[in-house]
Amino acid sequence: MNVTNAVQTRRSVRAFLDKPVDSETLTRILEKAQRSPSGGNTQPWHGIVLTGEPMQRLFDRIAEEFPKGRAAHAPEYHVYPPELDGAYEQRRRGVGEDMYSALAISREDKGQRLQWFARNFQAFGAPVLMLVHTPKYMGPPQWSDIGMWLQTIGLLAREEGLDTCFQEAWAVYSPQIREVVDIPEDHAFFCGVAIGYRDPDAPVNQFDVARAPLEESIRWDGWD
Repeated sequence: MNVTNAVQTRRSVRAFLDKPVDSETLTRILEKAQRSPSGGNTQPWHGIVLTGEPMQRLFDRIAEEFPKGRAAHAPEYHVYPPELDGAYEQRRRGVGEDMYSALAISREDKGQRLQWFARNFQAFGAPVLMLVHTPKYMGPPQWSDIGMWLQTIGLLAREEGLDTCFQEAWAVYSPQIREVVDIPEDHAFFCGVAIGYRDPDAPVNQFDVARAPLEESIRWDGWD
């Protein structure tokens, strides 16, 4: 496994094998990830790694809230900007439709789509869920540092034969999460990270995730 392999094979895995992950492997990944880029070496990332009964207790608490729909949602930040539009919104909607197509769930089948969405709050069957938080006074540069830390974790997980799903969906249940998990009051809750072994046969892990061509993101100046 080299960096290119890790980048090319990393994806948001949404079906995991019923296979435990040992703490030694996770410790190895997280210790290496401490070398992630960080402006001023602030290292603003914090995580709580759940498995077993503590993780199930969280799942059970969210299951109580899920039937309430959006009335139970109280994120501490906008998961997507309210004004998201154009190519950004098309990409967001497009990957969702591609996923549901892989699952053979039609646009009209709202019930099945809702049931699938509920799988977010079971970490898609992963044996490990890490909850990520940071002091509330941290700004966009520090949140960018957290993103680089998470990407590093994702790539190191691939090196270990593991996979991840970075789940901002958990943010909508921030108050309920705080009831079950000890997140400092002066910290903002960011996301969950499902960690485990990919189910290679699951269709949801096989569909192509389209990426924009380079020219949509990069402009070259001063090159012949």
